[in-house]
Amino acid sequence: MRRLIALLCLVIIGLSVWQLEADRAGLTITPLPVEGGTPATLFLRDGAGAAPVVVIAHGFAGSRQLMEPFALTLAQAGYVVASFDFEGHGRNPRPMSGDVSTIDGTTRLLMEETARVARAALAHPRADGRLAYLGHSMASDVVVRQSLDSPPGDAVIAISMFSEAVSADAPRNLLVIAGEWETMLAEEAVKALRLADPQASAGDVVGDPAQGTGRRAVIAPKVEHVGVLYSATALNAARDWLDASFGRDSAGPVAQRGGWIAALLLATVGLAWPLARWLPAGTGPALPPLSAGRVLVAALAPALSVPLALAPFEIRVLPVLVADYLVLHLGLYGLMTLALLWYWGQLHGQFPKRIWWIAAAVAIFGIAVLGGAIDRYVASFLPHAGRMVIIAGLALGAMPFLLADGILTEGGKARLWRVVLVRVAFLGSLGLAVALNFSALFFLLIILPVIVLFFLLFGTMSGWVGRRTGLPAAGGLGLGLVLAWALGVTFPMFDAAAF
Repeated sequence: MRRLIALLCLVIIGLSVWQLEADRAGLTITPLPVEGGTPATLFLRDGAGAAPVVVIAHGFAGSRQLMEPFALTLAQAGYVVASFDFEGHGRNPRPMSGDVSTIDGTTRLLMEETARVARAALAHPRADGRLAYLGHSMASDVVVRQSLDSPPGDAVIAISMFSEAVSADAPRNLLVIAGEWETMLAEEAVKALRLADPQASAGDVVGDPAQGTGRRAVIAPKVEHVGVLYSATALNAARDWLDASFGRDSAGPVAQRGGWIAALLLATVGLAWPLARWLPAGTGPALPPLSAGRVLVAALAPALSVPLALAPFEIRVLPVLVADYLVLHLGLYGLMTLALLWYWGQLHGQFPKRIWWIAAAVAIFGIAVLGGAIDRYVASFLPHAGRMVIIAGLALGAMPFLLADGILTEGGKARLWRVVLVRVAFLGSLGLAVALNFSALFFLLIILPVIVLFFLLFGTMSGWVGRRTGLPAAGGLGLGLVLAWALGVTFPMFDAAAF
């Protein structure tokens, strides 16, 4: 059975990679040198003539990889496409800085970086001098404002937009795209359209794109804030809008990558099951069973006490937003849970010598194999040197937390209610921390979906390892490194002195 499942997973992985790489066929994809060292990528269709430049900017905690569906689609349509990592994001070693509360602070610095990328792309021999900006979420405001600055934009595509810079006649040729399930931003898209025509509805075209006065709002069906980036409706609307703005009639495939990315990630996770079956089998130590009452105490005591204990303190050492708090929260949470488990005799026999190489195998698979797929097709997962210190710091909290989680959930062997209780209690603990200090910790809300996804994907793999080896601590330690790595490469770096 394990060979059959391994073969099936490998076939799905191979097919997914083949399909995803096919989106790059016929394109030349190279680094774009930018003043100041901003990491940027240039996408050109082989054999195409001179064309307008499209500068693509990602949102908060994003990276170039996340915007590739638009980059590939527009490059296949013949546009000169430049995508880049904002400061503090992805491969960009320079941290974000400036005052996040004012337009002349962080926003101005991001606009200047976008302008440098635009100038570099416009200098390419294939650029015909015309320019469009495309931005998602945080970058929607940046590209709207930058299009009104220098170099100015002839068209703007703002995805999941929130911007106070939009007026009845500016910026030129504005297309606003939002997902149906991001309700507030979908309303914002229609609101921006109705600044130009109070009677207009989503899908209508107001003004004349050929004259620079066009405006449209498109609601992509059945997608949310991230799913909108993979929506065929959004991709087609963006290409058609640029064609209308620049008088072009583009052809070429639309990079519908979401389904294949999901298949690749699920098959890679699935491959961990037969691989886990090759680990040495074990039954684990004979331990006294935990009563339901003790499980409740172990799950709820740290969930309530850790946020309350940390609420009075504000520590900023690591150059990543809320990372310092997260290290303390994870670490104290894990140590408190481990202390309870030790008191109840649950740590006896959990750490034989073989646990270390099993934990290393879990970490290598999570970081190198699954992380490699994520880095290639989803989001930046390969850190630059400056992030290694952040990853090491986060590991001090993540490893005891997931070690305790693994033992408390018995490496996936515990009943479902117990696993759900333990994980929901932790998520609730982060929510309580935000409620106690919203102004300082609201960025933690961004991490909640990441942790849910982490539990679903990596927690499943850890369960297979724990059930096979009888050593839930092995999966916990390995996943601690993976979680530290994932958070360390995801959250934007920020100059603590400027924040």
